[in-house]
Amino acid sequence: MEIKAVLESCLYGRDLDAMEQFYSNILQLKLFSKQPDRHIFYRCGKGMCLIFNPDVTNQKDAELPAHGSAGNGHLAFAVDPATISYWQAHLEKNHVKIELIKTWPGGGISLYFRDPAHNSIEITSADIWGIQ
Repeated sequence: MEIKAVLESCLYGRDLDAMEQFYSNILQLKLFSKQPDRHIFYRCGKGMCLIFNPDVTNQKDAELPAHGSAGNGHLAFAVDPATISYWQAHLEKNHVKIELIKTWPGGGISLYFRDPAHNSIEITSADIWGIQ
C-alpha cells in the first residue's frame, strides 16, 4: 500500500486571465477545464496542475472543503534535459525574468522564475532527483 505519485498540484492566483495567458501561452500547458473566476486546470504529463482563485476556494461550499494558500507557492515542471536551453531562450524571448539558473552538483539544471501571481516556478530536468 504505497502512494505512487502526486496526482494534482495546486497554485493560487487572483487574476485567472493573466494566469491562463501565462500557463497556456508561455508554459504551453494544455488547458483541461476552467470555471471563470474560480479555477483553471491543466493536464501536465500524468498529473494535473490546478490553479485556483483563493478568494473563491477559501470559502466552504456544498461540494468541497475550503482550501487556499497565503503567500507564494512553488511548483517545478520536469522537462527533458536536452530542452533546458530551449526553455531558457523561450522564457527570455517572452520577457519572463529568470531569477536563477542553478546547475546541481549531481547533474541537472533548474530555471527559476515567477508567474503572474508571483509563485516561484521552476523548469528543471527530472534527473535532479534521480527520476527519469
